[in-house]
Amino acid sequence: MTSPGTPLRIESYKHDQSFHRSWDKTLLLHVSDAVLIGGNDNVRVTESDGREWRTREPAICTFGRGQWFNTIAMIRPDGIYYYCNIGSPFSMRNDLLTYIDYDLDVKVYPDMSYNILDKEEFALHGRLMKYPDDVIKLVYQGVQEVVTWIQEKRGPFHPGFVERWYERYLQFPNR
Repeated sequence: MTSPGTPLRIESYKHDQSFHRSWDKTLLLHVSDAVLIGGNDNVRVTESDGREWRTREPAICTFGRGQWFNTIAMIRPDGIYYYCNIGSPFSMRNDLLTYIDYDLDVKVYPDMSYNILDKEEFALHGRLMKYPDDVIKLVYQGVQEVVTWIQEKRGPFHPGFVERWYERYLQFPNR
């Protein structure tokens, strides 16, 4: 099993198995039967069209085992912003974490207000890639679970969670 301090590559795909996006290096901070937590900063992101860019702020990423969402908490001067990808549960092979991105995203602001994004993209891809009914149901359950966690301040939305893991991230010399 991969241990804390190991650099991971994260790749997301679409339902039809086409490449969606990758993050070159996320440092593994914690792994358990329940969750995988990573941190990164100024990491290279590659899009499906080949375009590359770098993240602008440190981030703490959380992947719950069996969950249909993952979170990226971006640490900015005016607070913590979250980008929650609705997608399949992740899988790990060696130092590669993969999941299927199902288009819908939940953007969360420092005051814990949120917006659900990309509904049109989800509907379009659902038709084009023929998302099965059970997948559609799981995607909507993933959205509802994120909203519940935001409202209940659970997991990565709990006060102090991101700051605590960012402090841990800063302790690794190979970040």
